[in-house]
Amino acid sequence: MNITVAKSAGFCFGVKRAVNKVYEQADIKKGPIYTYGPIIHNEEVVKDLEQKGVRVLSGVDALTDEQKKQGGTVIIRSHGVSRQVYELLGQAGFEVVDATCPFVLKIHQIVEEFSRDGYEIVIIGSSAHPEVEGILGWSDPEYTTVIADEQEAEQFHPKSGKKVCIVAQTTFNYKKFQELVEIIQKKGYIRNIRVLNTICNATEERQNEAAKLAETSDIMIVIGGRSSSNTQKLYEICKEECANTYYIQTEADLNLISTSHIDNVGITAGASTPKKIIEEVQKYVRTKL
Repeated sequence: MNITVAKSAGFCFGVKRAVNKVYEQADIKKGPIYTYGPIIHNEEVVKDLEQKGVRVLSGVDALTDEQKKQGGTVIIRSHGVSRQVYELLGQAGFEVVDATCPFVLKIHQIVEEFSRDGYEIVIIGSSAHPEVEGILGWSDPEYTTVIADEQEAEQFHPKSGKKVCIVAQTTFNYKKFQELVEIIQKKGYIRNIRVLNTICNATEERQNEAAKLAETSDIMIVIGGRSSSNTQKLYEICKEECANTYYIQTEADLNLISTSHIDNVGITAGASTPKKIIEEVQKYVRTKL
């Protein structure tokens, strides 16, 4: 049996940077430490940080009077937050450590500048994803639209004939991004469209590598947290190329896999998956399947 692990599997630059910042703060800070939302979409990492005293803050509104009185440090995760969140945390007396991915910060700058210049902003991504929620907080809400699928792209009409600037959630499916942009560009009444592909290079590389690996695999294993957007997209991409594609969180989920007629096994993982979990899955496949 041949087992191939994608070179791009596991932590991306932004996630690794954010997680390292939290561990650093846990080692040097004496007061309360919070992450603004789970630092990454991986339950194992979040549990480990909880054991070190790092608590998850679900939002500014979730802060109690006692927490405000105690103060402490709030670490902004790689997904980023709106301008208002920074302001409210500062007003509440917390020290803010910004671990926003630099690629996400770049999108904040883009939408802020284009919004100021009179463009309507279109964000290709999931409106429920924390990264998109953060991006929304850097443009004029009246002239900002989130588009996730073909139907929403078809129904999109810019307000008051404004110019349009299109950006993408960094972990969005590149092929789907192109398809949605094409639908919008075909609307003849939109005369001025600026398209900025803000999908992270690491995301494109991970998706392309996963698709190629799935093509030649009898079984494809995709590892990541259930709430991880980029892992879900990896699964969808791999499923198109390999019918026997499995989405797991840890090696404990592997007992669900049929082991008949397996010559080639491909393994990839989302950007929030620790190297340790990938190695455990690889070991299990090598010894058990």
